[in-house]
Amino acid sequence: MISLLHTPDGVRDLYGEELNQKISISSLILNTISRYGYERIDTPAFEYFDVFSKDIGTIPSKDLYKFFDKEGNTLVLRPDFTPSVARCAAKYFSDSDLPLRFSYTGNTFINTNELQGKLKETTQIGFELINDSSIYADAEALSIVIESLLKVGITEFQVSIGESNYFKGLCEEANLDEETEMTLRDFITSKNYYAAREFLKKSNIDAAFLDRLEAISKVFLPEEEMINLAKDATNERSKNAIERLIAIKNLLAKKGYDRYISFDLTMLSKYHYYTGIIFTAYTYGIGNAIAKGGRYDNLIEKFGKQAPSVGCVFMIDEIQTAVRRQGIEIRDSKTEKTVIIYTAENYEKAVEEADARRNKGENAELVFAHEENLDAFSGKEKELGNLVIVLK
Repeated sequence: MISLLHTPDGVRDLYGEELNQKISISSLILNTISRYGYERIDTPAFEYFDVFSKDIGTIPSKDLYKFFDKEGNTLVLRPDFTPSVARCAAKYFSDSDLPLRFSYTGNTFINTNELQGKLKETTQIGFELINDSSIYADAEALSIVIESLLKVGITEFQVSIGESNYFKGLCEEANLDEETEMTLRDFITSKNYYAAREFLKKSNIDAAFLDRLEAISKVFLPEEEMINLAKDATNERSKNAIERLIAIKNLLAKKGYDRYISFDLTMLSKYHYYTGIIFTAYTYGIGNAIAKGGRYDNLIEKFGKQAPSVGCVFMIDEIQTAVRRQGIEIRDSKTEKTVIIYTAENYEKAVEEADARRNKGENAELVFAHEENLDAFSGKEKELGNLVIVLK
């Protein structure tokens, strides 16, 4: 029999100091995004299945939480915010050619394998910059990532950036069919280069392609090697991809942010709607990404509007874990409050005291006690709050 006191695997309860810290982290990031002119948007927690279908390029169907409405339509809990925002932009801003900036916060739901040890419900904060195909939009997205993490207090992190067009250019040059490209993508995404090479050998792929694949298998390519790869590129798509990455890093260097950037041409997201720059942020003390995003110039077209876009999501649960493990103190994460313990005889005095503190912006909590039980609160200051006043 299932115990009603426990939560299902992959979800958890939050309360007290841990929840206060999460709220404070979220507030710091949202405020940073807002300073760039992004306006909040709120999309439904569930959508029609087609919004996250294989054609859109989001996660596999088997990892979705699916259910049916009364009309028999298949619905899913959102696993990813970007397709929802894309649908919304296409519906309400179809005639706008001006840059659109949206930010959002909420939970996503992915039915991961229990053996992976990952949460199935996670909190994300994100932003999308729509109707802008420039390198300046890409640089803005990366600037927001860097500034948000610094604002939270995480100072030691790295943002790896790649470009999906480099890989796509190589595949086009080698005349790989879609099935071969997808299989190869999976090998490269998991950094299994040996399996990728063996797979390509069995597919009778030209040796020159194997050599170019080997050249990008290093993580954190230095800029000199990137420049050489651009010079040696034998197709324009791959060449332009590298040159764009270098140009974006140069823009970030003007703000001193280039020290947080590293190149990784093997970065290929499981979200197939990405069409350009892809980036992932990592910090020490945690193995999973704390932020990730990229450019998706064709996604919104699936919903009827041509609009080049770039966006990012912050993985708030992962960021909170990193903050805890790195011993970072988040300002305002602990709610300062005064606890006023009162009896029936001094109720009015207690309310007056509490209201006076609240009017000054302080938090005040009233706790009723019977006269004979006042001594029971002695020594429980830490449990009750920061300042305990017992009215007698």
